[in-house]
Amino acid sequence: MTKFKLLATAAMGLESIVADEVKELGYQTQTENGKVFFEGDERDIAKANLWLRTADRVKIIAGEFNAYTFDELFERTKAIEWEKFLPVDANFPVQGKSVKSKLYSVPDCQSIVKKAIVERLKKAYHRNSFLDESGARFKIEVSILKDKVQLSIDTSGAGLHKRGYRLDQGEAPLKETLAAALVKLSRWTPDRPFVDPFCGSGTIPIEAAMIGQNIAPGYNRDFDAEEWPWMKQQIWDDVRAEAEELANYDQPLNILGTDIDHRMVKIAQENAREAGFADLIQFQQRQMKDFVTHEENGVVVGNPPYGERIGEVEVIEQMISDMGRLFSKHPTWSIYILSSMEKFETIYGQPATKKRKLFNGFIRTDLFQFWGERPKNK
Repeated sequence: MTKFKLLATAAMGLESIVADEVKELGYQTQTENGKVFFEGDERDIAKANLWLRTADRVKIIAGEFNAYTFDELFERTKAIEWEKFLPVDANFPVQGKSVKSKLYSVPDCQSIVKKAIVERLKKAYHRNSFLDESGARFKIEVSILKDKVQLSIDTSGAGLHKRGYRLDQGEAPLKETLAAALVKLSRWTPDRPFVDPFCGSGTIPIEAAMIGQNIAPGYNRDFDAEEWPWMKQQIWDDVRAEAEELANYDQPLNILGTDIDHRMVKIAQENAREAGFADLIQFQQRQMKDFVTHEENGVVVGNPPYGERIGEVEVIEQMISDMGRLFSKHPTWSIYILSSMEKFETIYGQPATKKRKLFNGFIRTDLFQFWGERPKNK
């Protein structure tokens, strides 16, 4: 099998989480802003797409070089052996971005890269006329940072956050990849109670259940690379069969999601049913102040509303204050809350053990972490 330089893209602040996942799959990594590099063959492309919970996409690096003129961009792109990746009928749209580079016109860069690849393929496949692009899709990105060009091919297609279980959602849904990252950062294990008191459409509890039962997040979806002629279907069948064997469907789970809005609770139940967790995750309509538990050593992971409408902020502050008072009576519980509120700790009534800067889309947030005491041996 051919070895490729692969790239798992990561949201800002999640690079180390994605790198840990890639390492857990057995690869050595190199990390830059928003990027985790590793090496692998065709099977590794399938495996990474199926298993990475917190990465956005898996890409093949086709070429890297410096370019200061459009002529250099054209010639060095054309010098890459694109025929190793793209069949004669490949559908290859070109996207682009350029930061702090002499070649700052993104449309021009896209057009030049497209033209260079066409010229290369026409020569490689002995075609004098145009290429019909009626075959499988190979999304190409030209990314230029400080005059360094990186040309990549997207193997994933739709972003990896699209697991396939979300039938409906609220106004400000949390991406599945970020939800999985929050669960991973909490160090929760499936022998502990898990609660999301602001569950919305149920994304965090569902991601926790998938982690708890070791279910591959990409098991029930398709990827662009599945249609590529040199990615044999047997590879995907084998990787999915291996994922099925590694899943622990018998692992009992104690996961609860609550929300003040009965409509969101219903949506969360439908999404959980679609994900196969209808009987494993409990969803209830409940205010934060009404939460009751007699269990110890639990984990709370939540993403309360950020209060962007008039009158909302006071309601949310009251929920956070209620939560602080409530969990002060449960010292063995650990609390992980993603919030954009600068005064969160004051409202909660306790300084966080640790804070971690994360971005929910383009919103800068902090993950406020309140670590619980170790439960005493009974």
